[in-house]
Amino acid sequence: MDAIAILDFGSQYAQLIARRVREAHVYCELFPYDASSVQVLGLRPKGFILSGGPASVYEPGAPQIPAYVLGSGLPILGICYGMQAMAHALGGRVAPSADREFGKAEVEVTEQNPLLPDGRLPVWMSHGDRIDALPPGFAPLARSDNSPYAAMANPAEKRYGLQFHPEVRHTPDGPAILRGFLVDVCEAKADWTAESIIDQAVEQVRRQVGKEQVLAAVSGGVDSSVAAALVQRAVGDQLTCVFVDTGLLRHGEPESVVTAFGEDLGARLVAVNASEAFLEALEGLTDPEAKRRVIGEKFVRTFEEQAAGLGNPPYLVQGTIYPDVVESSAPDRQKASRIKTHHNVGGLPREMGFSLVEPLRYLFKDEVRAVGLALGLPESLIWRQPFPGPGLAVRCLGEVSLERLIRLRAADRIASEELALAGSLRDDTAQAFVVLLPVRSVGVMGDQRTYAETVVLRAVTTDDFMTADWARLPSELLARISSRIVNEVAGVNRVVYDITSKPPATIEWE
Repeated sequence: MDAIAILDFGSQYAQLIARRVREAHVYCELFPYDASSVQVLGLRPKGFILSGGPASVYEPGAPQIPAYVLGSGLPILGICYGMQAMAHALGGRVAPSADREFGKAEVEVTEQNPLLPDGRLPVWMSHGDRIDALPPGFAPLARSDNSPYAAMANPAEKRYGLQFHPEVRHTPDGPAILRGFLVDVCEAKADWTAESIIDQAVEQVRRQVGKEQVLAAVSGGVDSSVAAALVQRAVGDQLTCVFVDTGLLRHGEPESVVTAFGEDLGARLVAVNASEAFLEALEGLTDPEAKRRVIGEKFVRTFEEQAAGLGNPPYLVQGTIYPDVVESSAPDRQKASRIKTHHNVGGLPREMGFSLVEPLRYLFKDEVRAVGLALGLPESLIWRQPFPGPGLAVRCLGEVSLERLIRLRAADRIASEELALAGSLRDDTAQAFVVLLPVRSVGVMGDQRTYAETVVLRAVTTDDFMTADWARLPSELLARISSRIVNEVAGVNRVVYDITSKPPATIEWE
């Protein structure tokens, strides 16, 4: 299968580049810019994409393009800093711009080329430096008001540079521009499809586990379900699914998990009700990280008991996907800050002795869903809203008690019902849920004073969950949700709507 190597120079958009390449049905992998040549060239790439980054190429210690990339003879596309780094390395001149460009801009294409359509193109800029002189052999392709060389090319050596970002949605022609580089310049085959992903994953799982038994920790979420279905496709009855009911799930979910795996998938399923044990462990805790650690520890101990009863199979399936890896990585691994701990990455202690089987580790959420549908999983499961590993414990801010969980579960059920009836649960939102705050306020119900808790409705739109915007739900729908919650859920007298994007906020509150 043809592949593209993407080198990350610290761009906030690096993962988006990978996602857009995958959307063009071309396989790619993302590497730090200083990854070894053995690691990168081991992919046998058809070409390179160099991401943007926050540095200036003329500063001491600024990231440089590895010599093996420039010496490979393969096509190269530099984006923003990647373009500047290429120009700098090949004899051009990069300097601070008198007028920086951040946000929406327009470029005028000045030369026909295989990447950019003719005319004036709306694009997304994010740079303070610009190229003042092109390297030898390069010609200008486009200009903007502040950048005389908004795009450049050396067609003979198949080297291209874009000062703007084709990977973001604010550049409407971005997908076609990237496809031009991938297919026309690199001549890569567009054969990265759900079916090919399944074939590769099945082969890899069979090669990894052989004839050994495998466990899958399932929660009913999309990721764990698709991962389990993939492994079942690969090894059949060698797989046993274990479902631990922590008591922290949404309304009706324990029953739906048993139905989905027992009936829809026909998988061997062990279901354990451990809700009382989890509530006891959470008693008195209010710090979100402490709650996550306690839940993770309790889950591990419960899972250990089940594994022992099944003969301690050596392999464990986890539904880790790419955003999990990025957001949970330490700074020295992915050059990204740790945002929160996560149940799918680093959550199991090494002494458990499992070898992890992670067939979805480098897939984005939309790819996971496409694979699930191709595997024949029901749409109701595939389009289930994302749910955090620690469950309602991190949506029940403050101490978690049975009374507060019942309150939160009821409010969340009402919001889900109304969003579904309005067609907004899937069409207008990528994720929607209710958060219970440890905040009491004064209210009036039936001429009586109340002093009750507040719930927050959180609904967002996003393509990749790396960034998100708050959903512009109709006011009539918000009014119905608020009215039902206040009237039907005891202990709640106020409903508010979260209108914060990610960043600066995260999607979850804890």
